[in-house]
Amino acid sequence: MFRLFDKINKGGVYVIAEMSANHGGNIDNAIEIVHHVAQAGADCLKIQTYTADSITIDCNSEEFQVDGGLWDGYKLYDLYKYSETPYEWHKQIKAECELCGIDFLSTPFDRADVDFLESINCEAYKIASFELIDIPLIEYVASKRKPIIISCGMGSIEEINEALMACYNVENNNVVLLKCCSEYPACIEDMNLATIADMKKRFNVPVGFSDHSEGNIADIVAVSMGACIIEKHVKLDDVESVDSGFSMCIESFAVMVDSIKDVRNMAGSIKYGPNIGEMGNFKLRRSLFVSENIKAGETFTEKNIRSIRPSGGIKPKYYQNIIGKKALVDLKKGSPLLLENIEGL
Repeated sequence: MFRLFDKINKGGVYVIAEMSANHGGNIDNAIEIVHHVAQAGADCLKIQTYTADSITIDCNSEEFQVDGGLWDGYKLYDLYKYSETPYEWHKQIKAECELCGIDFLSTPFDRADVDFLESINCEAYKIASFELIDIPLIEYVASKRKPIIISCGMGSIEEINEALMACYNVENNNVVLLKCCSEYPACIEDMNLATIADMKKRFNVPVGFSDHSEGNIADIVAVSMGACIIEKHVKLDDVESVDSGFSMCIESFAVMVDSIKDVRNMAGSIKYGPNIGEMGNFKLRRSLFVSENIKAGETFTEKNIRSIRPSGGIKPKYYQNIIGKKALVDLKKGSPLLLENIEGL
């Protein structure tokens, strides 16, 4: 059973480790990544299900060449051919996830990919940012009535809404959106994580964050702003791939997972008044105390009563009402001032 909604409905943060091409073309690396991210505390391992033909066509014209960035000089077809995760690996990777106690998730890129994932009982789907505008694909994925996570990098309000409507039109309401900056790696200035709160309010669905930046600062900030999912690319230290340049090593991923838990625990719930940990210091709050010996019938003045630490006496807000009134009993210096000690109160 896919545990995404169970976790976020309880206020937790669901952490997805994205393997992508970081297996480096070796199934043993893929299995090793599964084990490492499970030990690091991930809730889910995500892969991408495609062939080069799922995404593009084999064409040498200028439009199909990558110009700039991490993949500068690649022809699109060659890039995806080089980075694909073979269909025949999927069952083994999914089974290994189940053995390790984590969910399995994948991103399909055409109907054939979806049909294949259905054949191995994939329990949830992810839509990549670049496919946000492929409404026929989203409708087909959503028609499987399984949880669907949609990454919104580069998406306008209208485009995000159209993607949501594609899901709702086939009666799939199990949708989560991800704020995303589709740069590889993403720079701090382009994150705009304040959008997370706006997305939650505007679209009325859970919102997470897909992160392509270096380090874990963006993920920690995103959680503090209400992100219920964190997706992060992970890699093995000694394996190079087309995605390794913006991916996080396993050790840093484990630190990130712990930090996310800390941030969520810090956020807690809405609460006023002392918490359990504060109760020991509650007695150090200020109250009114007798600062000089006072005889019965003597007037309270600014010299013989004071607002000081600790607690035990009347709250300081009554100070001005007490000045000028008389003591009903003898009061010793250092004793808390109580209502029953005061005439007329």
